[in-house]
Amino acid sequence: MAKTKSKKAAGNGSQPRQARFWLMYPPKLITNPVIWELGHKFPVMTNIRQASVTDEIGIVCLELDGKRDDVKAAVAWLEKLGVKVEPVEINVIES
Repeated sequence: MAKTKSKKAAGNGSQPRQARFWLMYPPKLITNPVIWELGHKFPVMTNIRQASVTDEIGIVCLELDGKRDDVKAAVAWLEKLGVKVEPVEINVIES
């Protein structure tokens, strides 16, 4: 039992995490290589799942794979840039 507790307490931030987010870019950032920069600044794997870009807004569904702390830091960096970040909520309806 002690082993289980110490395992949970140790390194939750270093646990692998895969998460999907909706990114909403303001017009000033649409032409910037934000996702490329993110992949070079943080040890996360990026995967663009869907995207729609116009002159007025960019909307991207981005999958981030990496350690929990690295994913959190990457999201914080995006928000600091001015990108609105929201988790993708997948609704499963059982019929």
